[in-house]
Amino acid sequence: MARVAELWRFPVKSMRGERVDVVDVTEAGVVGDRPYALVDQESGKVVSAKLPRLWSALLQCEAHTDADRVVVTLPDGAEFDADDPEINGRLSALLGRSVALTRTAPERNRYLAAWPKLDGVMPDTDREAYGIGEEEDGTVTDFALAMATPPGTFFDVATLHVVGQATLDRLSELAPASRFTVDRFRPNVVVDGVDAFAENDWGSGAKLEIGGVLAAGLIPTMRCIMTTLAQADLPRDNGVLRAIAAHNRIEITGMGTWSCVGAYATVTTPGRIAVGDDVTVS
Repeated sequence: MARVAELWRFPVKSMRGERVDVVDVTEAGVVGDRPYALVDQESGKVVSAKLPRLWSALLQCEAHTDADRVVVTLPDGAEFDADDPEINGRLSALLGRSVALTRTAPERNRYLAAWPKLDGVMPDTDREAYGIGEEEDGTVTDFALAMATPPGTFFDVATLHVVGQATLDRLSELAPASRFTVDRFRPNVVVDGVDAFAENDWGSGAKLEIGGVLAAGLIPTMRCIMTTLAQADLPRDNGVLRAIAAHNRIEITGMGTWSCVGAYATVTTPGRIAVGDDVTVS
């Protein structure tokens, strides 16, 4: 019997999030998941730790929900409400660039990301077509956010992100020198009781019943530099992404071959999910 093992939400894009016992889910995703993001005031782009040269320090910050407030904890332990007028100055000082925390996506809702030059991480054709430069961390791309979500949201691709615990366990067996913790993969739902890499088959219109929520599988979750970055007690480790590229490269229809872990889905029937709820895939 498959069941919900963990639930997560990330109140601020690219900050560490919170593990919770129950979530409400609407067609716009988990309530409280990524309602905020930072915007770089110079470029106008959404800030993402996927460009670690500029933004990796965000993963040393935490964000959690307290009643109807989002609270941000900085690396020095200082806490601020997300709407506190002082927070932009503190985050700008931490990151070394002028940034603003916002609930409103910029008109051109885009972000920069660095893709390591590891075989199989992304299709060579995409690297050539979308690359806008090279740096130490890899090829820099300029992608739009909210590819399959309501306009103006801060999701990379879809509103719901599901990962199987057995997949992380299997990767740990295949690459024991690396730590394949849930934190590195930032899903909303962790499912126990399914086979390793079962999510590969959920991206082709599979129907997922997760607690009181119905969702439709969209595509496997393409993995990027985010899985390798240091956060909390996790060191930076390119071996994480290298192992995924070696053991789970998936052909996504019309998009080429990517290194994947998990599945993106869209919510078709809103509801509530609690840890321990049954999960059915058909």
